Amino acid sequence: MSALVILLRGVNVGKAKRLPMAEFRALLLQLGCDQATTLLNSGNAVVLAPRLSPQRLATKLAAAIIERFGFTVPVVVKSAEAFARIIAANELASGAGDHSRLLAAVAQDDQGLRSLHALADLVAPPERLLLGEHAVYLDCAGAILESKAGAALLGKFGHAVTTRNWATMQKLQALAQETLK
Repeated sequence: MSALVILLRGVNVGKAKRLPMAEFRALLLQLGCDQATTLLNSGNAVVLAPRLSPQRLATKLAAAIIERFGFTVPVVVKSAEAFARIIAANELASGAGDHSRLLAAVAQDDQGLRSLHALADLVAPPERLLLGEHAVYLDCAGAILESKAGAALLGKFGHAVTTRNWATMQKLQALAQETLK
């Protein structure tokens, strides 16, 4: 059985792009997932999808969201194994004081991460940036939106990616592991 981790960018932030999680779960089941569990109210899910590749589900889900809800959102789908590699590659996690200020940005494909290399010019110590192979990690020492790099990641640089804080990433990892049991 194949578990997939789904991350949507920019849903349920403010009044725009509202996506009720019950409807999100139902949509995932309609698209061929055998099980769908959501986490928080921000477009996170873990599904069992033995007949769908991550890329195929991302494509189908993006189209279904446009059709059903009338808006476009970037959709990132990773296999449980790929997500575990993203978690394991974060060398900043052990030294981060507050996991709510440690961000991980992921894209559906690694090409989407290349634009984030420009963040390096915006990082101001004690912030730390790690440009990983499958994710970009930013440890904001202070408030995320007070960080030039954090604000850029969540704004203009981050259009091709979706960003989660490290606490949410760890919860998604645990949910993916639990789903596979």
